[in-house]
Amino acid sequence: MRKHIHILALALSLALSAGCAQSAPLKSGAHPQVELSAWAAQWDAGRGVAEYKQLKHHLTGVSAFTASYNSEDKLVLPAEIKEIVQSARKEGNAKRYLSITNDWQDAKGKKHAKDTALLKRLLAGDEQKEAVVREMVAAAQKADCTGVELDYEAFYKDKDLLQAYLGLTYKLSAACLKENLDLRIVLEPGMPMDAGFCKGPEYVVMLYNLHGGHSGPGPKADAGFIHKTIQKMAALPGRKAVALATGGCLWEDYGLLGLKKGPVRFVDEAEAASLAKAHALAPERDEASAALHGTYEENGHHYELWYADSETINAWIKAAADEGISSISLWRLGGNMDIKNVRTK
Repeated sequence: MRKHIHILALALSLALSAGCAQSAPLKSGAHPQVELSAWAAQWDAGRGVAEYKQLKHHLTGVSAFTASYNSEDKLVLPAEIKEIVQSARKEGNAKRYLSITNDWQDAKGKKHAKDTALLKRLLAGDEQKEAVVREMVAAAQKADCTGVELDYEAFYKDKDLLQAYLGLTYKLSAACLKENLDLRIVLEPGMPMDAGFCKGPEYVVMLYNLHGGHSGPGPKADAGFIHKTIQKMAALPGRKAVALATGGCLWEDYGLLGLKKGPVRFVDEAEAASLAKAHALAPERDEASAALHGTYEENGHHYELWYADSETINAWIKAAADEGISSISLWRLGGNMDIKNVRTK
């Protein structure tokens, strides 16, 4: 009996020790050198370009987000894409990527994000895939980009669609190589990394959305999420990068286990800091994620705010760099208060 108690006590001690080790505060600090790239979004092109100019000497790439589809399944290049790309070409030496998503807008102007029905049409056979690839390459060249970024999302649980998508990536990789274009492929953290991806492209895995509109309050990433996702990435071939998200989310009236919940919306760092100031918040820094958070009451509603500042981003970069990641992408430029403080080493 005493032997069993001793073994149980030892096991409990080891478990507690492991828990303590895992819960060490996530902090910024020196880390192996990383390359830094960032997205600039069409709907915030002005602020994105302004922040690009602040960071231009530190960025090796900029992605112009986004080219999407119209009601006839044809790619559309917004005018703001040209502004982003021209600034990147004029202001620095960063590679310029045209980011292409599976979003589309119907004839009535309604937008459909991350649409799987669109993908089923675009990937319905080899001839259709080849047409899609030709259109992507032509769009990138027309936009004066040096590369294509494929950012199709929210489909990987459909096994047939996943296989069709993989077929597209092989064709796109070959076409980009032929046309001397770089290729980046953005992947969600839940994507099966061992699905059979081709060698050649750079794979950028999203290290965010741990918490968001789909969940209760919390950070977009934390130490455990970063570690777990990077471990999964070992199955990917070739160059690997991770994407980190600036800003955060504001939750309204979120109750226990989601039994009560109101709207959730994304906020950039500037808006988050403004909310904190308006409500006399002194945000606390979460040890597991280095994210800032706080709560306040207004007009009979309870709000919980979580967001990242440069200290948060630097802590996430260090966590990724210490795991062997040497390429970091920031989603996104615009609405950041001290983006110049993001460190590459």
